[in-house]
Amino acid sequence: MQHKSPAVTSLAGGCKTPTITMNSHSTSGSAELGRGTTRTAVRLTGLPLLVLTFQTLGIIYSDIGTSPLYVLNGIWPSSGPVPSKEDIIGGISAIVWSLTLLPLLKYVWISLFFGTREGEGGSFALYQGIYPREDIDFDSDRTLTGDTIGKKELAKSRTVKETIRWPLLLWCLFGTALTMADGVFTPAVSVTSAVGGIAVAKPSVIGDIIPISVVFLVALFFVQQFGTAKLSFLFSPIAFIWFLLLIGTGIYNITFFPGIFRAVDPSRAVLLFVRTRDYDLLAGILLAVTGCEAVFANLGQFNATSIRISFCTFVYPALVLAYLGQGARLIHDGPNVLENVFYKSIPGPINGPLYWIMFVFAVLATLIASQAMITATFSLVQQLINSKAFPPIRMLYTSETIQGQVYIPAINWALMIATVVIVAVFSNLANLTNAYGFAVATVMISTSLLLSMQLVWVKHLPVVLGVLYFLVFGFFDALFWGASFKKVPHGAWVPLFIGVVLEIIMVLWVWAKSHEDNFDGKNRMNLRHFIHHDNRNGTLSLEDEISSDHQDISYYFYKGTAGEALGSDKYLDEKNGERKELARINSCAVFHKIASGKGVPHTFIGFIRQWPALPRVIIFLSVCVVPVARVPTEERYVVSKVRTIEGFYGVTYYIGFRDDFDVQIKALIDKICALEMQLNPAVSEAFLQEIRSASETSTHIAPHYHVVSKKVDVGAISPIVNYLRSILIESIYRRLATMFPETANWLTSADEIIHVGVNAVI
Repeated sequence: MQHKSPAVTSLAGGCKTPTITMNSHSTSGSAELGRGTTRTAVRLTGLPLLVLTFQTLGIIYSDIGTSPLYVLNGIWPSSGPVPSKEDIIGGISAIVWSLTLLPLLKYVWISLFFGTREGEGGSFALYQGIYPREDIDFDSDRTLTGDTIGKKELAKSRTVKETIRWPLLLWCLFGTALTMADGVFTPAVSVTSAVGGIAVAKPSVIGDIIPISVVFLVALFFVQQFGTAKLSFLFSPIAFIWFLLLIGTGIYNITFFPGIFRAVDPSRAVLLFVRTRDYDLLAGILLAVTGCEAVFANLGQFNATSIRISFCTFVYPALVLAYLGQGARLIHDGPNVLENVFYKSIPGPINGPLYWIMFVFAVLATLIASQAMITATFSLVQQLINSKAFPPIRMLYTSETIQGQVYIPAINWALMIATVVIVAVFSNLANLTNAYGFAVATVMISTSLLLSMQLVWVKHLPVVLGVLYFLVFGFFDALFWGASFKKVPHGAWVPLFIGVVLEIIMVLWVWAKSHEDNFDGKNRMNLRHFIHHDNRNGTLSLEDEISSDHQDISYYFYKGTAGEALGSDKYLDEKNGERKELARINSCAVFHKIASGKGVPHTFIGFIRQWPALPRVIIFLSVCVVPVARVPTEERYVVSKVRTIEGFYGVTYYIGFRDDFDVQIKALIDKICALEMQLNPAVSEAFLQEIRSASETSTHIAPHYHVVSKKVDVGAISPIVNYLRSILIESIYRRLATMFPETANWLTSADEIIHVGVNAVI
């Protein structure tokens, strides 16, 4: 039986490299994978690094690169008076230094050092750095016997770091949720602003801006399925030309008023606010740095070196020159430019060749700008799924070299629908930009807080350094956040609402999933504690079993009493449980283990309670997705054998992130037979043939927990708490878990799978 799927979802945590081990209870053997199984950051040099650097232009920077389309009109609306020369110089100074302090210094030169060991970035990556996922030990995961299963761990003293874990997770998830909300507003703001250029040259089509924008957006989301690598080769040349156009027009416009270079003096920005006392100007200036979070969040799609090279040598100079040029034209031409600073400052006449060239590339660049936050959202959702903080929806890996490049169909279409609705509802571009800035500012504060903690707890630097970092960058973030928060009644409530909804979903999933995993861990059993066997002519020793032809062996399943601890060192027997004989049938059963850990999962116990029979070959399969695109078939299986009970095997299935999930029973049985011959060179051919014949009829068994809320005692409010708990777990989480099962990403045909339902009281 084979199962194919176009995508594989990584299990939470890394995987340890398999080794050959032998002990009294189980034996394993396999070809070495010859590679580490924990994903690491991409490391490239030479030409491959230059290619990757070029690709960043088309994926990461078009968001921040298209800000010149609307920033100056966000500061000084076309309906308002023309600002004075000093105000314009001060505003341009604030933009230049915002670009310098936040995208350049905070994100490109500092934050990129704080990605996860897998090379991922973003707010949630910072949280994972502080509280990293534990590696899954698959050697231990294949252990089905042993007297340590179910032992309680000693309680650990709670440190400050552990005490604030949940509050920090809530804050981090909120920042992540707002970044995902940003993925809705970036396409909406960017594309609408660019298409608005039509109205400058052709006022008669102003009513068609929204429909035209929607058509472009639908096309953008449709091409996401081709993957980041292919899109970057299409988009990067366009982004490259766009930045060249910004440089050229910027230099040309500066010649109208060279005195604009006084904006390089940061005191001009300070004097602007001292003179005008207009705090709301910061909400417009904030638009110049939208997209800086995408620089960090897209780290998993590329690497730190490629991002630094492209931003420092090309993107940053282009943006500075563009804003200096726009400021110079606004000072020189005043009212003639204020209507639409970007399009009115294009050299040459309106409707001229250069105007339409800029218009075409502006539209293309804004479509690419949307790509930055779309791919960032894909990366963030991948991190959340791998950390069990989001329902395990289907993911497709699109690159043969970079595991972080994924396409998530459900997220893509959800973003498309939300973006189209936002564009249609927010017909006023000013309200749309208000909503856009609030999400960005909140995420920036989240990043500063988490990064300051990483400095102390991960990098082990002095506390004073972490405090200093937060005071400096947190101060600037707070200034922008305060200005954007004032815009909540004017549209910023929309990303706030989206963020809160996503936050609720993620927190519910983390909370309920942790209870479900705890239930799974506590209910694992030592195989020898409930499966016994004897010889009808007398007791059977270990040596007898290995050399026997198995014709005179009876197997028994003991149902323990309610008070019998699952992890007890005491064997179950007739005195404390019901003895039920199990028939041995000539078939093969593959039990899929979802959660990691020693022992036999509750799925198997539930299975033999419902069907009191033992297949001849029983395989407990764990899956490990390794950080390479493909794994050769001969290196995919690591097999362990339980020596005290014949026919039980633990298997780790290693596959690459681009491999289809395809458990080839014949190849797996060949591995098992090779192991049997390794353990006992004198093993009979009849015994091996018995194993092979059993595999001709194989069944896959997948777990399904039917979660039920347990009653908790919290005093007088217990009825209310238990009612709310049952709503969250039984009415919401249970339905989500049914809609998005963990096996859905790597098991397909329902006709080939037996789902064993187990009531999980959590």
